[in-house]
Amino acid sequence: MSSDIVMLHVRFAPDGGVVEISERPTPNSAQAWFDWVSLNAPDAYQALSGGRGVFRLTRDKLEELRASIAANNAAA
Repeated sequence: MSSDIVMLHVRFAPDGGVVEISERPTPNSAQAWFDWVSLNAPDAYQALSGGRGVFRLTRDKLEELRASIAANNAAA
């Protein structure tokens, strides 16, 4: 198990929509990935100034989120 911390950087549009988020799985939009991570790791988010934010997750948690959104996509 890896306990390395990964930072997912988020950039927001002036209307509050997500423009860009790092570590995003290819089939998902930036907004869908942000929503998924927000719902499944809400305590990992930190708002920053200038329409930005960051999630701090362990590498294991990131891989868990990627697997769960892939399973969710396959079920839809």
